Amino acid sequence: MWNEDLKAQFQSLAPGRLDGELSRRDFVRTALGVGFAAAAGPVIAQTVVQTSADGLLAGEVRIESGGQKIPVYRAQPKGKTDLPVVLVVSEIFGVHEYIADVARRFAHQGYLALAPDLFVRQGDPMAYGSIAEVMSKVISKVPDAQVMQDLDACRNWALANGGKADHVGITGFCWGGRMVWLYCAHAPVQAGVAWYGRLVGTPSDLAPKNPVDIVKELKAPVLGLYGGKDQGITQESVEQMRKALADGSAAAKASEIVVYPDAGHGFHADYRPSYNAKDAQDGWNRALAWLRQHQVVAVAAADEPPQDGMCQTERGFPQTFPVDKLLSG
Repeated sequence: MWNEDLKAQFQSLAPGRLDGELSRRDFVRTALGVGFAAAAGPVIAQTVVQTSADGLLAGEVRIESGGQKIPVYRAQPKGKTDLPVVLVVSEIFGVHEYIADVARRFAHQGYLALAPDLFVRQGDPMAYGSIAEVMSKVISKVPDAQVMQDLDACRNWALANGGKADHVGITGFCWGGRMVWLYCAHAPVQAGVAWYGRLVGTPSDLAPKNPVDIVKELKAPVLGLYGGKDQGITQESVEQMRKALADGSAAAKASEIVVYPDAGHGFHADYRPSYNAKDAQDGWNRALAWLRQHQVVAVAAADEPPQDGMCQTERGFPQTFPVDKLLSG
């Protein structure tokens, strides 16, 4: 059985759908070979951002964590070292092409970006026939402590492979947005950007604390980006978090939450109907400014970086994955 928090996440991703209504046909494999994408509605090819890997070192690496080799998508400028680091934490759908593209966008801004497959120990999501099964049999079994350990391993790997100490940030979406808050209370990073991550919830053995519970432990300031029309994250919970931050650590007091009134959950996810280009672009600009403000500072970009929120046809970037496969499933 799902807990109520997982049900709320599902409903925010697929409003109006029954738990078992999204079938195996809604899952699409990607060229990465790690993770998966689950379309909570039709893939919107016209808005999918496709960022070139030209000038980048991009692809899969494997990082040791607790005796497990974790598949990680890495993107960074070619021939560069001493790079600021950004950990990119996925939605419940894992490291699919959208997450890889976000990593490439950061790399074009001069960052070493790592997007780990944090579900690898819990089994193959593609073995299940619906999102309901994936959430109950995979996502609900991922301990927060395991995620913190794997992110630690990625941070350490980055610093040993061209990353710059004391210039580390983290960003994440949906499920990953919650992990951003938790990791900024766990690890010595400089800043976090949490996109529509759940803030409150019922504690469990695997998830003993939620963001609202760790405000006094925050070691790095977090920028929270939320949608005013999110059906899974209420404005009451956002206000509860704001009040908690005001009574938290120095990093908590320096944190900020921005709510986009016309945006729903997943407004940055350019492959889904929830995508809101205007707010996605503003959020991206704020994210980069936040990282710079808190010393996660990039060197000069490898070339002119793509602007988040613009599709391939607008900028003429080379296609990096076949959109037709997303559409055909």
